[in-house]
Amino acid sequence: MRRFIVGIGLGIGLFAAAARGQAPPAAERALQQENRLRQLQQFEQDTRLRANPDIPPGERLLLDYGGYTSFDYLSIDDSNQNNHGLRQYELVGYLRANLDGAQELFLRGRTDYRDYNSGDSFDGFGSRLINPDLDRGYYRFDLQRAQAAYGKGAGPVKVVAEVGRDLAYWANGLVLTEVLDGGWITVGAGPVELQALVGITPTRTVDIDTSRPEYAQNTRRLFYGGMLSAQLGEHRPFVYFLEQNDQNNKDLSVVGPITTAFNYNSYYAGVGSEGALTDKLRYGVEAAFEGGSTLSNSFTAAGTGSLIPVLQTRNDIQAWAADARLDYLTEGPRQTRFTAEVIIASGDHDRGTSTNTFNGSKPGTLDRGFNAFGLLNTGLAFSPEVSNIIVGRVGVSTFPLPSHAVFRRLQVGADF
Repeated sequence: MRRFIVGIGLGIGLFAAAARGQAPPAAERALQQENRLRQLQQFEQDTRLRANPDIPPGERLLLDYGGYTSFDYLSIDDSNQNNHGLRQYELVGYLRANLDGAQELFLRGRTDYRDYNSGDSFDGFGSRLINPDLDRGYYRFDLQRAQAAYGKGAGPVKVVAEVGRDLAYWANGLVLTEVLDGGWITVGAGPVELQALVGITPTRTVDIDTSRPEYAQNTRRLFYGGMLSAQLGEHRPFVYFLEQNDQNNKDLSVVGPITTAFNYNSYYAGVGSEGALTDKLRYGVEAAFEGGSTLSNSFTAAGTGSLIPVLQTRNDIQAWAADARLDYLTEGPRQTRFTAEVIIASGDHDRGTSTNTFNGSKPGTLDRGFNAFGLLNTGLAFSPEVSNIIVGRVGVSTFPLPSHAVFRRLQVGADF
């Protein structure tokens, strides 16, 4: 309706000018038309983003809710050739509420039931319901969208703040891809953005150190840091600093005469970029240096094969890792994609295991094994941590039936 009224108003203005015999020259007329077009475009943008204060908030609120269920079956033989059977049922529900495009609340919960064959439980607890858990829950506020929605005009400074439980995907995923309880803020002006975060892992997070007691169900690690990036055409270079503080330092493991304490504190200084080299070829590259300190191994092996307790020392960490990826997307409805990736991370020849404290870094030495909290594609059947490793990966994926109503979103692919 507003656009129709403006159109009529412009029409009357042109008619009046012509009726008076004052038709402007061609150049001036073109300039007036351009100005009117700009005014109309600005009006459309303002009315599209601006919230009508006369409409109750409940009628401006967008609600999206739903859920799904899944079923998995696992059959595996352990080292003693005993078969274990597990059926797992999962139920997930979510709710998203968005007000005027400027404020968003998201909640997602899940629960599952683990049904083992008789005597097949891996942990001895048997079949049971896993307690319902809120795996995502956050509130997000966008200042520019709020300014536009409430009639003040979007300012030049971008501010997006979020608080709650959400996935923290840092840079290209090399050093941090974890669900955190905390806060995020992004401040930007023009092409430059500064992102900061502080958060702690939820208790049920699976830790990188599997030798620590309750590593799969009682983990507390604190993260805080900042990342500076700039959008330069099709490229987004970035630099960052991220620190991790181990809140599990009161844990002790006792294996026979050997007592092991745990305290792995690390920081990561990284640089990288992502973007497009051509309209079909995208890239991502990231490299990071890791520093900090860790407690050393708690035993040494005697010549007889027995283990002898030793005093743990605090070892400095000096390690590094890098990841580089190329994606080539072909034309056509199948959206066939070819991928190539190289991952490399330093290791420590003194370590018995790459990630653990027990059988870890030798006392009184530098720990050169890279250990972080990211998530990269290192495999399916064999999915090692990004530590003491070189991985080369090539892959292809496609949508084979894009014109089929039921299977148009079916995607198949393979990695080697």
